[in-house]
Amino acid sequence: MNQREEITEYIRKKYSSEPEYLWRSTPDAAVFRHSDNRKWFGLIMNISRSKLGLEGGDTDILNVKCDQLMTGSFRMMEGIYPAYHMNKKSWLTILLDGTMSTEQVQSMIDMSYALTRSKAEASADAENKDWLIPANPKVYDLEEGFSQSETIMWHHSNSIKAGDTVYIYVGAPISSVMYRCAVEETGIPFSFSGDGKNIRESMRLRLEHRFTRGEISLDRMRELGVYSVRNARGVPSALSALMKEMSK
Repeated sequence: MNQREEITEYIRKKYSSEPEYLWRSTPDAAVFRHSDNRKWFGLIMNISRSKLGLEGGDTDILNVKCDQLMTGSFRMMEGIYPAYHMNKKSWLTILLDGTMSTEQVQSMIDMSYALTRSKAEASADAENKDWLIPANPKVYDLEEGFSQSETIMWHHSNSIKAGDTVYIYVGAPISSVMYRCAVEETGIPFSFSGDGKNIRESMRLRLEHRFTRGEISLDRMRELGVYSVRNARGVPSALSALMKEMSK
């Protein structure tokens, strides 16, 4: 897997954003957007290195948003250039040829995503209180788990903290939020490798409420700004208010 493919997969898994190919003249150029406000937070394309003042053939690049006060500092880093074909005051171009490590590029994507998110998502993330996490019913029977104990162990995701609330979305064929849980403890050592995952930490969740199947369906979630739940993510304020009211 080359760096372009690694970055595309990172965006897909962390932000549930699929590449959009918008232009016939540049069929390899892919845009990544927020699902709610539809703003771009990334653009991958292949260009001639000469367009960046470099020698050689073609190269994959990634354009990301940057705070205007920081663009000058970032441009001093190897592998980062003034944005190609975009506003150079607030966007940067990153070489995807291994000059920067994949981890460094990922941090730049995270920055761009944060700068372009909606106020609702920014508010939800800032509070770090309510989260949506996905569960695959073919892999783990949550109902059986909660029938045996009101607490379960689950892999720790993102910045979830003890005291936060987690809503568990169960995928197809159920396709609904089914459980509200309190996060009792995080950072519990755990080791699992399989299905493309490497899990090193878990968290303990305590069941607080069961929803009825279809009560918080994916269709209803889409009306409130959530189009998919592929990874742990903050809950938009409107959806959070609805689920709190329905789980009283």
